[in-house]
Amino acid sequence: MLPADGNAAAAEIVGSSRIAVLVPCYNEEAAIGKVVADFRAALPEARIYVYDNNSTDRTVEAATKAGATVRRELHQGKGRVVRRMFTDIDADIYVLVDGDATYDAPSAPKMIEQLVADRLDMVCAVRVDREEAAYRLGHRVGNRMLTGFVAHVFGQSFTDMLSGYRVFTRRFVKSFPALSGGFEIETELTVHALELELPVGEMKTPYYSRPQGSASKLSTWRDGYRILRTVLRLYRAERPLPLFTGFGISLAIVAIGIAIPIFVTYLEEGTVPRLPTAILSTGLMLLAFLAVACGLILDTVTRGRRELKLLSYLAQRAPAEERRRV
Repeated sequence: MLPADGNAAAAEIVGSSRIAVLVPCYNEEAAIGKVVADFRAALPEARIYVYDNNSTDRTVEAATKAGATVRRELHQGKGRVVRRMFTDIDADIYVLVDGDATYDAPSAPKMIEQLVADRLDMVCAVRVDREEAAYRLGHRVGNRMLTGFVAHVFGQSFTDMLSGYRVFTRRFVKSFPALSGGFEIETELTVHALELELPVGEMKTPYYSRPQGSASKLSTWRDGYRILRTVLRLYRAERPLPLFTGFGISLAIVAIGIAIPIFVTYLEEGTVPRLPTAILSTGLMLLAFLAVACGLILDTVTRGRRELKLLSYLAQRAPAEERRRV
């Protein structure tokens, strides 16, 4: 963190910035009013946007009554809602939070201050459950497994990769190509930050159980599978060279393994008695070289995509450099 005068400067920058609180919602009638009220109290200068995703209850009415700006996204899925919000909303600082009243609104100003003071592009809330039922065991175990897998694949990772409570700068939001349709969006946000090596941080925040009448839309097994599939897809897209090189090495080992007896027989007897096996070994070795060549080509493509993302990122100003608006 910055010294005291740096924190004062950060507070001044935050005070002159446009802050948007983005709340994706689906059937959160029981919780959305509290979410809007809590964030309005925590960030009185912010504008709160609730994007309804085809709710069948009174979510829209409750959000409107609480004073939020309510809009609709007809394409089902949290990822699609986040993509729409990032596209529509123009602000300097973005706060993304679920509409289930499980996250701590008073932590938002501290997260924003850390974002600006440390010149970060994303601050992720690390959930510290206050009640035993707040964070289900299956979700906690799945989160740890996926977080460990992402750390293994992409290097440095986060303590709570699947947290739905995050603060972003404008340059992060406007350079993020959201492709996920559902709850995989948190994984995609994390990998985007890791892939471009963006400055990010974490902050521990309280995590509460849902209010009575509110039910989780997250399925441990179904959405866990989708998140894992997203990680594998991103690994293929962002790390093609090690992936295809691994395939190539595996094929080459198999090819050499079945070719050794043929070479031994040829050296001893001067004949090749198993011609189909020799052809198979040759074909596997050709496929091995082809896999490595594909990895090299795709790695060049991936590098070009990464450079475009970085150029899009660099085209936006950091919060500390934003022109102050009255």
